[in-house]
Amino acid sequence: MSALQIVCAVTVPLLWGYQFVVIKMGLLQFPPLFFLALRFLAIALLLIPFVRRPTARQFGPVAAISVFLGGLNFGLFYIGLGLGSGSLSAIAYQLATPFTILLAWPLLAERPSLTTAAGVAMAFAGVVVLAADPGLTAGAVPLLLVVGAAFAFAMSNILTKRHGPFDPLMLMGWSSLLTVPQVMLMSLLLEQGQLASLAMADIHGWLALAYTVFIGGILGFGLWFWLIARCSMGRVAPFGLLLPVFAVISSVLVLGEPVTPKLVAGGLLAVSGVAVTQVRLRARPA
Repeated sequence: MSALQIVCAVTVPLLWGYQFVVIKMGLLQFPPLFFLALRFLAIALLLIPFVRRPTARQFGPVAAISVFLGGLNFGLFYIGLGLGSGSLSAIAYQLATPFTILLAWPLLAERPSLTTAAGVAMAFAGVVVLAADPGLTAGAVPLLLVVGAAFAFAMSNILTKRHGPFDPLMLMGWSSLLTVPQVMLMSLLLEQGQLASLAMADIHGWLALAYTVFIGGILGFGLWFWLIARCSMGRVAPFGLLLPVFAVISSVLVLGEPVTPKLVAGGLLAVSGVAVTQVRLRARPA
């Protein structure tokens, strides 16, 4: 990976890590699935007028990506995050990285190198250390929902790589448009108080929505799709393991959560593991 690609790959989990705190604030004022529907509707309205339509060959994959990335990934994640802990949700979501690398082996023929496997193992050990912190507690159901979201996100990564490259803004705009009816239907079936939340939301709720649209959505996923189109999943996916580090840091800075030795140790392990995945051993001359 080039220096620019590495900077972008670190920027994405930074933006998404802080988004855990932002979403948690937004869910205090909006029902989770309705908040998600507003997010995708705003992204679609902002992008669709300025991007080309997917070709006939691309439409099927874009629709499939909208199901896994939009309906399943975000739907399960927002519900799980609304019910559980922001920090622990960020940690559980890191199963997306090993899921992606494992799925890339049979579906993309990208066999992970020993160096990549070792780096993922080290970074995931850091995630385990973070999860073992006694200050992070949540019920089993929210965690299972987030784990399901992680698997759906991994599938969306594989589909994006297998059927791409896509124009990032085209993919984001049209997949968002196709996601809106999915999550809106789930919201109508499972939630209530949608119109009341629109009337009662204050500036913090609308700022949270704006962050998820412009920063976490258009900028974050634009960079992520750009990286997927140019790099192997084994190189890109491990950077996702930095997300819980940034999520915990943002929780400490914004929500005042305490800093513990396990948080420091887990964060260092995760960062070191991602660094190891970027090492390429040169073959020795004969």
